[in-house]
Amino acid sequence: MTAATRSFPRLPLALALAALLAGCAVGPAYERPPVAAPAAWKSAPAAAGWQPAAPADAFDRGEWWKLFGDATLDDLAARVQISNQNIAAAVANYAQAQALVRGQRAALFPQVTLDGSARRTGGRDISAATASAAALGVDWQPDVWGRLRQAVDSAQANAQASEADLAAARLSAVGDLATNYFSLREADAELQILDDTLEGYLRSLQITRNRYAASIAAQSDVLQAETLYSNTQAERAALKRNRDALEHAIAVLVGVAPADFSLPVAQWKMTVPGVPAELPSTLLERRPDIAAAERQVAAANAQIGIARSAYYPNFSLSGGISTSASRIGDLFNASNTLWSLGLSVAQVVFDGGAIGASVDAAKAGHEAAVARYRQTVLAAFQSVEDQLTAGGSLAQQEDLRRQSSAAADRTEQQFLNRYRAGTIDYTSVVVAQVSALNSRRALLQVQVNRQVAAITLIKSLGGGWHAEWMAPAPQPVAAAALPKS
Repeated sequence: MTAATRSFPRLPLALALAALLAGCAVGPAYERPPVAAPAAWKSAPAAAGWQPAAPADAFDRGEWWKLFGDATLDDLAARVQISNQNIAAAVANYAQAQALVRGQRAALFPQVTLDGSARRTGGRDISAATASAAALGVDWQPDVWGRLRQAVDSAQANAQASEADLAAARLSAVGDLATNYFSLREADAELQILDDTLEGYLRSLQITRNRYAASIAAQSDVLQAETLYSNTQAERAALKRNRDALEHAIAVLVGVAPADFSLPVAQWKMTVPGVPAELPSTLLERRPDIAAAERQVAAANAQIGIARSAYYPNFSLSGGISTSASRIGDLFNASNTLWSLGLSVAQVVFDGGAIGASVDAAKAGHEAAVARYRQTVLAAFQSVEDQLTAGGSLAQQEDLRRQSSAAADRTEQQFLNRYRAGTIDYTSVVVAQVSALNSRRALLQVQVNRQVAAITLIKSLGGGWHAEWMAPAPQPVAAAALPKS
């Protein structure tokens, strides 16, 4: 690298030239990458028309968890917003990214330094003397080729991506909370079914023992009843362990130690929010991961310009005023003042292709960011389609499971009556009882799966779907091709 530094008697002309060149930018203009999209939702009624989507990550997603109408969940969601440590980390990361933006902006302005010193010297045969000095210096690198501005743009895009990451952390934390909460409530309901079932099994066991004592039933009937009762107790213990694990997970989500948190048993509200017949695709625009991926594309685009700027010379303007005197009172006399102005230019003459390699690397990074953005949008479509399909399928399963459970309950009662009448053996009763219990538990599980599918759909859409949450954002930050609502 070579550099030439000299004083110019016509420095204002050089300053004007630098200001003129400061309008030159060597980076490519940013364009949001287009993304191919399906003509309509496969698992929902098709909507007419198309629009270029602009992920509105900054738009309020609303308190979507209130769609489920559970006061305890509402309270827990409020605690998660404040105390969840993943959210706290995302908040800190966003603050750090904003600080980096301010740091990059500071490079656009001159750097001013002020130095001062005072020294007194003397010796045995030397009279004491005082020397004082002061200097004011200014150093500025004009952003001739747009390198500093593109660095600011890159930092700003990264900060916006961090903001999207923060939104994603909030959405994920509350989504996990809702999933764990309803799974815990389903476990409570299932435990109650097992408790009721165990009471019935205990009565059946006692009846069998009485029949065996009266030489009406075989000992195998008693053994089968005891086996069924013990196995069901073991299943209850396993379910209680799962319930405890869910409670511990919720404690961590709200930011407290599991030992200091508990959720008492309460009635489960099996509410599943109704999905609109025509689900607006604009809801998908709020997905924070789409916004973050698009901002990463913008940051990568700015890096191309930063790399290209190395082909061009660097300009640096400097100026200073200094003064020195033997007495502090004479320090600012004009006769003791020196000034200097300078312009330096530095240009790379030969680097063995290093700059070209850096530009190629930046272009490749941009292409990779574009591919990740497109993949994120496609994955968003897949997730919505999956959950729309799951919601419809689970609704059908719930109806069928309810019919199955009712039939199994009637079968169990009939077999018990027939066993007491001595017309069938106890093995048939055991089979009917196991089938009835499994049907009851399967009904509860499909019900909670419907709630989990609704939560996952909400997360896939970036938030809820209340009418007041569906309005498009005034200032979109990303783009993809999505169907119109």
